[in-house]
Amino acid sequence: MTRQKRLVTVSLTLDELLAQSPWFARLDEPVKARVRADTSERSVAGGQTLGHHGERQHVWFGVLEGIIKWSITARDGQSVTLGGQSVGSWFGEGTLIRNAPRESDLIALRDSRVAQIPHATFNWLRETQPSFNEFLLLQVNERLHWFMGAVAAHGLLDTDSLVARALVGMVHPLSNPGGVGHLTMSQEELANLAAVSRQTCNKAMTRFKNAGLVRTEYGGIVVLDLPGLRALAR
Repeated sequence: MTRQKRLVTVSLTLDELLAQSPWFARLDEPVKARVRADTSERSVAGGQTLGHHGERQHVWFGVLEGIIKWSITARDGQSVTLGGQSVGSWFGEGTLIRNAPRESDLIALRDSRVAQIPHATFNWLRETQPSFNEFLLLQVNERLHWFMGAVAAHGLLDTDSLVARALVGMVHPLSNPGGVGHLTMSQEELANLAAVSRQTCNKAMTRFKNAGLVRTEYGGIVVLDLPGLRALAR
């Protein structure tokens, strides 16, 4: 019997995530100590929801392990995937800044772990740390551009372009701050992010491999030609 391959798991501790986060590195030591003391960890099983549309969000999230998907589901059951967050990224600041209910669902594509910084601590950082506000401004601006592109993509792009856009999204600094070209994700997870069937995703990936854009190997997908994928995703 052939043993099923498992993806290599990338995992960070709370201290490792904070240490590699640019916004945290720019804080004074007393501020770092308060943030670390206030930060907690939460596990969410694959397929389960981290945050529901319409509910209040009380924390800022950072990904320690796994992949979290943003999606919106209409009343008729159709859903649109806005993007994904991988290890090392922080997200959810828009909902906290607006102080309004969530407008999307956050779903774990596999067993995941997230860091949680309370809303009160998040607001305290905004009120007292100019460098933190600068980080948030850049991140919100980048996220706005990405989401605007996502709306256009689902109405204008073909399926190959949607898969290419999902790949580009997973190496974007918003979701992959380290810029790692080796994505520890399966083609099934990629299909989920691209909002296409697995069969459609597999066909697109075959074409990408033949064109020298990507390589698949044990543990995930390697992006070989990011500019080429970006050209397809436009």
